[in-house]
Amino acid sequence: WMATEDHDFEEINYFNFKGKKFRWHKDSFGPVGRLSTNGLNEVFEVFSKELGLGTDAENLKKMFEEAYLQHQNLSDATRFLANALFGEYGLVILDADNAELKKQFVPFIKEELFKNAAFKKVSETIQSIKEYALQVNPREINLFYIEDNLRERIIFENDKFKINNTKIEFSEDEILEELELFPEKFSPNVITRPLYQEVILPNLCYIGGGGEIAYWLELKSYFDYSKITFPILLLRNSLLLVTEKQAKKTDNLNLSWSDLFLKQTELINKKTKELSSFSIDFSQQKQFLEKQFIGLHTIANQTDSSFSGAVKAQEIKQKKGLENLEKRLLKAEKRKHSEILDRISVLQNQLFPNKSLQERQANFSEFYLEKGKLLIEDLIASQKPLSNNFNVLIV
Repeated sequence: WMATEDHDFEEINYFNFKGKKFRWHKDSFGPVGRLSTNGLNEVFEVFSKELGLGTDAENLKKMFEEAYLQHQNLSDATRFLANALFGEYGLVILDADNAELKKQFVPFIKEELFKNAAFKKVSETIQSIKEYALQVNPREINLFYIEDNLRERIIFENDKFKINNTKIEFSEDEILEELELFPEKFSPNVITRPLYQEVILPNLCYIGGGGEIAYWLELKSYFDYSKITFPILLLRNSLLLVTEKQAKKTDNLNLSWSDLFLKQTELINKKTKELSSFSIDFSQQKQFLEKQFIGLHTIANQTDSSFSGAVKAQEIKQKKGLENLEKRLLKAEKRKHSEILDRISVLQNQLFPNKSLQERQANFSEFYLEKGKLLIEDLIASQKPLSNNFNVLIV
């Protein structure tokens, strides 16, 4: 499914490669799939220099050039690239920004325009699951009006269908005529898009990320109302790619994979305590202190309140003092073992760029540059779709 009708160009106008950001500078106002690829030759020139020489580097350059410099728009370029990478495995690529496909969705667009179907049904579902975090909020009309340089919400106001932030407006009869003549100008939003997907290409199973699965769960009653089969929902696989060099470092630093998924502060504290030749845990001392003050409180309860208050204040002060000493000892041990701890931090930062999952930051070309087509083969061979594990793959 190609999200060609999306408009958030800022989300897709760059990629990261070995810590550097490559950005496509362009103005965009309409559906991103219709964007002209003009200007990507400048990105190609800079990226080519970073790739360097070698067979796999040349293959990457060729793919970029054939996809983005030999196709007129982003939809065609993306389709070509996806097919170049995965076509031999069997791939169905669907671009739903298409008049013929939209014709199939016309009855559901009418329901949305005149009966606010999605708003009513999804709102009911949200009320029934309000103890869970809300993923998406429905609008009264969950449709956009699109042209090459326009993508704005359709709103109903003063008996007119208006296109937000424009002077375009329609009466009921006029918008029906527009829908019949130009169905491609009506675009589903995040709420109605899943229904559109299942109307034009029914799926046995929808595979998505955690956030996507969560918002699909809000749509079940909307699907029932629309008499469209709701697919099985399956959480997609997640993967961490690790080079052989990084795997060796992990072993040398006595790290487990689960260690590397900890927050960095937690990981560094844990490894500092493991590296230290003595315990940095003052739990015993704190327990001993508590026992001493139990006796003092017994005495204090037999005298006036001023003494009792002094005992409580002293207890708080001494406990705080122990906690501060524990922190200072941990800090001193971090300095002592700073060389190893720095290596651990560097490794974790490589695997989780910007303290985020690798899949949200790194570009596949970093790994393709090292492995070539074997990367795709290894990825496919390693995956077990129903395992629900976060997999670590050494490439």
